[in-house]
Amino acid sequence: MFEELLGKIARSLEKYKLPYMVIGGQAVLLYGEPRLTRDIDITLGCDTTWLDELMRAIQGIPLESLPEDIKSFVTQTMVLPTVEKDSGIRVDFIFSFTPYEREAIKRAKAIKIGGDKVKFAAPEDIVIHKIFAGRPRDLEDIEIILKKNPEIDTGYIKSWLKKFDDSSEEPKFLSIFTSLLKSVKITAKSLP
Repeated sequence: MFEELLGKIARSLEKYKLPYMVIGGQAVLLYGEPRLTRDIDITLGCDTTWLDELMRAIQGIPLESLPEDIKSFVTQTMVLPTVEKDSGIRVDFIFSFTPYEREAIKRAKAIKIGGDKVKFAAPEDIVIHKIFAGRPRDLEDIEIILKKNPEIDTGYIKSWLKKFDDSSEEPKFLSIFTSLLKSVKITAKSLP
C-alpha cells in the first residue's frame, strides 16, 4: 500500500519537476527499524510559489487536499496536508527552500521501490530532521539509525548542527547529537 503510493508520488513530482525527498517515518523504516507509521512526509525543495504545480501533481496521484482554503493554509504553515482517499494514508508536503534543504535534497538517495525510484533523505539528513523535532521517539529513531549505519557521516551532521546553533538563541542541537553519539559509541568521521 505505502510502496505503491510512494511510487505514484515520485512519478508525479518528477513529472512536474518538483524537487523532493521523503523524510519522517518512511525514511526511518529505510535506515532504521520497522515501526508503525501511518503517513508520508515529503520535503519539497521549493517555496509556495510552486503550489499550482503541486496541486496538479497531487491530482494525478490522486490525493485530496485537507484544508478548505488551500492557499491561505499553505502560506501560513508552509505545509499542504493531503490524504489518499482509498487507503486513508496521509501525505504531508512541506515547502522549504533553505540552503540546508537544497543541499539535503541534492544528497537524497534514489531507492528502487517496485518499479519506481523514490528519493529518500540521506540518513544524515534524517538525523538532522529528527534532532530538530526532538521528541523522545525522534531521539530513539536517531539512536537506531546511528547503530544501523555506522558509516554515517557524523562530520556532515555536526557541521550543519553547529550552523543552526550559531543562528539560534538557544544553541542545543549539537550538544544533543554529541550526547546521542556517546550513547551509541560512534565517533565523528571528519569534523570535531
